Amino acid sequence: MGEIVIKNNLKRVRRANSNYTQEQLAEIADCTRQTIIALEQNKYNPSLALALKIAKALNVEVEDIFYLE
Repeated sequence: MGEIVIKNNLKRVRRANSNYTQEQLAEIADCTRQTIIALEQNKYNPSLALALKIAKALNVEVEDIFYLE
C-alpha cells in the first residue's frame, strides 16, 4: 500500500467563500499564518481538529477543502 497523500483546495476555497486573509483565517482556526501558507502550498497536512476548524471558519465541508489524491 502506497503513501497516503492529502491535497487541498484551501487557497481557492478561502478566496471564494470568504474575504479572509491568511492571517485572519489563521487567527480564527487558532494556528499561525505560516501554517496556512504551508497548507495552501500542499507542504503540510493538518490535524483533523485543524481541518475541521478551517472548514467551519469557511462554512464548508472538510471534503470541500481536503481530499485524497
